[in-house]
Amino acid sequence: MKKDVKNIPVLFAAGLVCLMYGAGRLYIAMRVDVIGIMIFVIGLACALVCGLRLRGNGQPRISMAGLRAYGFFAATVVVLAGVTVGMNYLACRFELRWDVTRARQHTLSQYTAEILRNLNARVEVTTFYVGMPPKYLEDLFQEYARVSGGKVKTAIFDPLVDIGYAAQFGNVISGQEKKVIVQSSGGRKDIDFTDAPLTEEQLTNAILQVTRRVRRVYFLSGHGEYDINSSEDNGLKTFAELLAKNNIESRTWVIALNGPVPQDCDVLIIAGPKEQFTPQEEQTVEEYLEAGGDALFLIEHTLITTPDKTLSEEELRKNPSLNNILTKWGIRIADDIVLDLASHASGDVGSPATRNYPAHNAIVSGLDYTFYVRPRSIAMLGNRRATIRVAPLVLTASTKESWGESNRNLIVKYDDLLDRPGPVPIAFVIWEQKQGDDPSDTRMAVFTDADFLSNAFIKQYSNAQMGLNAANWISELDYHVLIDRKDIAVERLDLTSQQKRVVIVILWAMPALIAGAGIMVWMRQRME
Repeated sequence: MKKDVKNIPVLFAAGLVCLMYGAGRLYIAMRVDVIGIMIFVIGLACALVCGLRLRGNGQPRISMAGLRAYGFFAATVVVLAGVTVGMNYLACRFELRWDVTRARQHTLSQYTAEILRNLNARVEVTTFYVGMPPKYLEDLFQEYARVSGGKVKTAIFDPLVDIGYAAQFGNVISGQEKKVIVQSSGGRKDIDFTDAPLTEEQLTNAILQVTRRVRRVYFLSGHGEYDINSSEDNGLKTFAELLAKNNIESRTWVIALNGPVPQDCDVLIIAGPKEQFTPQEEQTVEEYLEAGGDALFLIEHTLITTPDKTLSEEELRKNPSLNNILTKWGIRIADDIVLDLASHASGDVGSPATRNYPAHNAIVSGLDYTFYVRPRSIAMLGNRRATIRVAPLVLTASTKESWGESNRNLIVKYDDLLDRPGPVPIAFVIWEQKQGDDPSDTRMAVFTDADFLSNAFIKQYSNAQMGLNAANWISELDYHVLIDRKDIAVERLDLTSQQKRVVIVILWAMPALIAGAGIMVWMRQRME
């Protein structure tokens, strides 16, 4: 009899294994499994036999020390159970997440998050995908719905299975396509991701287009300005494409042909004119600004020469400063070249690189370095209207090693009588709130370089983001810009539902085995 009692821990271990194996097998299979049921019943029977043997083994009553030990054990179990319940409640009530992937592929960018939180309309994202959709797509949609607080509703359908539902969207849906349809009060935008995975940039831009009014910018033409349709290094095609991705439409405008600035112009962009404006053209621009129009000025650099060659009168008139317009708004463009011996790009001291941005968060928040090709210095004037606010936007990085060089013969030497000491301002913002009942205002940004937004340089440093941020602030948009993001190679392990259940069983089995080992030790001690 005593030998049988000592075998109880072994019987309990066998029963525990049978219980865990049988229950795990049934859970993983998710169906009636005769073998699993039999093994589970055997384990249950072993556990019952152990209980009956322990109850009838004639052990003496539990002592006070035993009661204290059992009480401590029960209190520990209660505390641990309370902590577990509390942690689960807090996890459901207050969300706290960590994305430990190297590329933070499970976290939306700050720009997208701000756009989603500020949505003023419901957005429906309907995806048609033949077969089982990839896990990254489900994760991406779940993140959009979570961050937007439910304003973005997503759904994935198989167009071959839900043919009737797919027909509501027209003939654009087919079994060969992978398509996302984004709908809101502002209309509908289709995204085809048949050939490449759907990206955050594509989806966010589509949401912007269906929830925001399209803004229009007009690029002045007719004076040798940079061309928005040119793919050459000195063109602005890339900049225009980035504007379009941010729901800003670009058009060209010629004063001599088209007359006054169009009524639907949200921002007038004057990008590097090479020729002088006529007095009538200057008046047209001034009237537009005085009426509350907004503008982005990109002034070209002054021409330089060598000591043995003098610039002609015609060359001196090239690349006008437009001071006839800008001085009325409190700034003057100098005929110099800004140099920075300490911080410059590509070994050219005439291309200062800087991140010296005075506080103007709507434009410079989050910016890294930007650089400018032979910019000019800007002076702030005192004789302006009291309602006009003027502030520097970009200054050179260094103080003692940067200046505005007045000598245009390639002689780099600071002259404290002629040259402007650093840090030198090379971009300004101007703002004037209209008086009376008119709620509009005039906003301007003036950069003394146009090359930094050209096709050749726009993708370097933070040049693109600087240009887009400025355009957004001028046009009074209340959301941040999106820059093209590099593709990220996603490395992940996708599990089937059955494999997930196997993982769950293993995770539950580990603490159960530890608890079972403790019970076996307790049984042996009772048997002795």
